[in-house]
Amino acid sequence: MATFALVDCNNFYASCERLFQPRLRGRPVVVLSNNDGCVIARSNEAKALGVGMGAPMFKIRKLVDEHDVAVCSSNYALYGDISERVMNVLGASAPAHEIYSIDECFLDLDQLAVPSLAAWCRHLRETTTRWTGIPVSIGVGPTKTLAKLANRLAKKSARAGGVLDLSHNPEWITPALHKTPIQDVWGVGRRWTVMLQERGIHTAFDFAEAPDAWVRQRMGVVGLRTVHELRGSVCHALEDQPPPRQTTCCSRTFGTAIFDKAQVHDAVMSFVERAAEKVRHAGQVAGAVQLFVRTDPFAQNAPQKSLSGSATFHRPTSDTREIAATVRRIFDRVWREGFGWRKAGVLLLDLGLPGAAPASLFDALEAPDDRLMSAIDQINARYGRGSARLGLAQKDSEWRMRRENLSPSFTTRWTDIPSASLA
Repeated sequence: MATFALVDCNNFYASCERLFQPRLRGRPVVVLSNNDGCVIARSNEAKALGVGMGAPMFKIRKLVDEHDVAVCSSNYALYGDISERVMNVLGASAPAHEIYSIDECFLDLDQLAVPSLAAWCRHLRETTTRWTGIPVSIGVGPTKTLAKLANRLAKKSARAGGVLDLSHNPEWITPALHKTPIQDVWGVGRRWTVMLQERGIHTAFDFAEAPDAWVRQRMGVVGLRTVHELRGSVCHALEDQPPPRQTTCCSRTFGTAIFDKAQVHDAVMSFVERAAEKVRHAGQVAGAVQLFVRTDPFAQNAPQKSLSGSATFHRPTSDTREIAATVRRIFDRVWREGFGWRKAGVLLLDLGLPGAAPASLFDALEAPDDRLMSAIDQINARYGRGSARLGLAQKDSEWRMRRENLSPSFTTRWTDIPSASLA
């Protein structure tokens, strides 16, 4: 029987904010989305106050003021760096691992020879918290879906103490299925939840008992795999080598509607730089690019418009200069005056490995000179993103995100590293 573990960081964004700010410990904490719009993370204290996930900030302002809730703007540089540290600890502790998201990691414990798996998991939990400062919960099961289910119960149950092993305690699986609402089953989205509840399926146990033919007819092979995983049959193996990306995107919602062409152009050029950097970091090149610019669909009294355009590169590239030149031509072609633009983005498409695309008759045989892009990436990796740029966009512009409560970059910027005094 296979043995999977899911390690999940508890209230990850809020835990990262507390890591270097002890004044936030024990205090309700919420983290906001881009432009400080909606709640995307909550501490347990904030959840107890009734702060809902996705709640707009303006709707909870009174609650925030009454209960002294700490409000933080999303600091993705900090969260990404702390996540990498957590994943390094987990990856070094297990025979194989799969990073599922910024705060979740599957471990393959099938070949792990230890006297007590539960004791090993508790030790891993303590080690991760001690070495990174981030509390985690661990769920173990014979399938990834059951491990995910066990993790949810381990996090909610004080008796479990942050660890629940369903793999070596199969008698606990049925009660665990009964305790799990259907909307909390991994892979069951909102639309399927409504359909299943109308059918009388309200728990994971009900779903596991559903007839295969009916599930296949209504939910396809994806839903059927979920049912089989709830029954203990492995349908999802560990993906320790995720497939390479086919596309990458960089987009932002502006803090306010932007009418000025130069401002929107600056935003688009900034997205080009970031998207090209991401492609180079993955060791890939892009075969095509797409640009989009949109107004605010929720501004009912404002005129609406959506612009887009795309182009194929003569030769796949990751050079910011080539991509920027192409995007600039697209931008000038599709631009329309008189609209308040609220969101823009750049997508790089048809990603592949350098040299994998077939050459045309007119392609140069020598390899492109990537020394400038490599030098820029090295400088930014050492001194922080944006330290070296091509000057395609201004650093302080109207379009940049509103982040009024942004915490310092404690681990990724020299000037923000906390200092301690021996006095």
